[in-house]
Amino acid sequence: MVNGDVEKRLWAAADQLWANTGLKPAQFSVPVLGLVFLRYAEKKFALAEAKLGPVGSGGRRKIGKADYEAEGVIFLRPEARFSALQSLTEGDNIGKAINEAMKAIEDENPDLKGDRVEPAPEAQG
Repeated sequence: MVNGDVEKRLWAAADQLWANTGLKPAQFSVPVLGLVFLRYAEKKFALAEAKLGPVGSGGRRKIGKADYEAEGVIFLRPEARFSALQSLTEGDNIGKAINEAMKAIEDENPDLKGDRVEPAPEAQG
């Protein structure tokens, strides 16, 4: 259960995000769930990275995508990580960055490819 203060902060953040997107209520869940997915995927990736070492590290045999997949995690290129999105500034096109992060995940993990959802308004144009 979420305590009262955290719940209020989460609702306030969601309200602010919705107010600044121009999305209809039915469309709002798509980017929010995408961000939740990215955060979860990065957390799992970071745990595997702590165990294996970063991509390209290692002695004779370099750590690569297959090593992460063997750990049961989705391989994430740097631009597809939640932390990369957190480092963006207000002047950056955040909608476009989210869409590119999702595309990078699909490119590295073909089994996740599916019907595309309409891009966020910030990415259009």
